[in-house]
Amino acid sequence: MKKHGRADVLVTDKLRSYGAALKDLGMADRQETGRWLNNRAENSHLPFRRRERAMQRFRRMRSLQKFAAVHASVSNHFNQERSLSSRDIFKTNRTAALAEWRGLCAG
Repeated sequence: MKKHGRADVLVTDKLRSYGAALKDLGMADRQETGRWLNNRAENSHLPFRRRERAMQRFRRMRSLQKFAAVHASVSNHFNQERSLSSRDIFKTNRTAALAEWRGLCAG
């Protein structure tokens, strides 16, 4: 807040601790809470929530660590942001990833 100044509006969910913190900062009147106002912030957490949900299935930390190590290296090949590249580049990268995956599974 020192660098950018005070915000005109702070969009939060209805958690009481946000209101208490904003009251300490003297910005309680600038808080907005609404049903769909916080969607942008919540949707940015989705990849993290997806990984968190997958981790709930594991009973032992060791099996989770094994899965996470393999998953991290494999998911980067297949989880390409489609919107950042053209279709031709996407298809080329996808074909290379599938060929590498088939080579790993065969050997």
